[in-house]
Amino acid sequence: MSTEGSRRIDPDQLAVRLSEFGARVSTEISGAGTTRCVVEVDSEQSLAALTVLRDDESMSMRRLVDLMAIDRLGRASRDWLLDSGWIPAHLEVAYESVTDALLDAIADSYDRAGDFLELRIHGDCHRGNILWTDDGPHFVDLDDCVTGPAIQDLWMLLAGDDDEMRAQFSEILEGYRTFANLDLRQLWLVEGLRTLRIMHYAAWIARRWSDPAFPKAFPWFEETRYWEEHVLTLREQAALLQEPPLVL
Repeated sequence: MSTEGSRRIDPDQLAVRLSEFGARVSTEISGAGTTRCVVEVDSEQSLAALTVLRDDESMSMRRLVDLMAIDRLGRASRDWLLDSGWIPAHLEVAYESVTDALLDAIADSYDRAGDFLELRIHGDCHRGNILWTDDGPHFVDLDDCVTGPAIQDLWMLLAGDDDEMRAQFSEILEGYRTFANLDLRQLWLVEGLRTLRIMHYAAWIARRWSDPAFPKAFPWFEETRYWEEHVLTLREQAALLQEPPLVL
């Protein structure tokens, strides 16, 4: 991540600093890997103090929230898996190295996307959450609805190689633009969002392993082969994050 004009902020340290100004920060991560982040202020004095903090840190509050999302979904997931002993010993060094590089690359992708508009989104909008009837498509599983970038609800609908995804996205974008505009700079976020989802999903399963339903649903999760493939997938994501986004 570029450090010129900005600094990485530890989310827990940020919460402490905001509390000094009478503000409260809360975050919640869903199973789909989306983050709800709320900054509450209860007075004009608190709001003014937040402005001072923002200027002091040389970044917008949006940037602070972006970094919190990366830390909560990515860094916290990585650290928990390492600390809990889920990563096989022979993969620990490789896993830690690739995730360090990924977290920096994801922060860079947010920098490239700039100050994009956020709106209410589904949050887990993959093809399995669309039911087709004679009346057309119906979106289900709405318990992960959050405020976020519009591209979060679009990228999971794409599949295949670059040419296939380009064709699919062109059709999706044509329909999307009948009711809203999309800032195409958000395409820089796609591989970063995909990577955070991959990292968080592994930790989400691990955290719930004591539930008897999870070993039955994910019997391969304890196998060494899964973690070897997981590290390989992360390395592939590291390469994708160095490439330009999808070009229409």
